[in-house]
Order: sequence, then structure tokens, then C-alpha cells
Amino acid sequence: MATLTVNAVTQAGFRDDNALVAAAGGGDAFAPGSDVFCRVNNGGGSPITVTFATPGTVAGLGIADGGGSVTNAQSRLFGPFPAPIYADPTTGLVIVTYSGVTTVTIGVFRIPAP
Repeated sequence: MATLTVNAVTQAGFRDDNALVAAAGGGDAFAPGSDVFCRVNNGGGSPITVTFATPGTVAGLGIADGGGSVTNAQSRLFGPFPAPIYADPTTGLVIVTYSGVTTVTIGVFRIPAP
């Protein structure tokens, strides 16, 4: 599992294609935040499922994991990832897993409020 860099987006602009890295077979992790988003690209020939673990509970009930499907040859944005919902209690990071990683890339971005 790799810990991904959270890239700051500024008014000067940011080339997000430079920040995309190969998805790790065992999953990845990144710092949470209500201003944090990620982009998942699926360069493969089949759809994949991306899952963001939600280890917390509300009133004793588990919170359903976040994520969704990324169609083949498409990209999808996910987020935000507020810490109270997504932070792993041991590491403090968001844990993301993939149903497949061949030709899948991910980038994590912080888009601060003005």
C-alpha cells in the first residue's frame, strides 16, 4: 500500500496528469480533508470498482463505504473525504482499494476554499 501525495491546486493552475500514479494492487492511502478529492483513470478494457473505506459509525451503525464504478477508458472524480468519516483510526489516512489495477492511475488533490 502506497501513501499518495495530496497535490495542492492553486489559482496558477495545476497539471493533474503529472500527479497521477499507478494504483497499487494492495490499495493506497492518502490524507483526508473536506477539501480533498481524487481522480481515478481506468485505461483498461473493463470497468473497475473503487472503494473508499469508512471505518466510523453513527449512532452505533456502520457507515457504508464510498466509491463507485469507473467505466473502461474513462476517469471519475471522487470526494470530498472529511476525516470524521474516512480517516482510518490507526493511520489517520483514507484507505482506497480497487477491483483491478491494470492501467489504473490515481491522483489526489486539495482544492482550498477561497
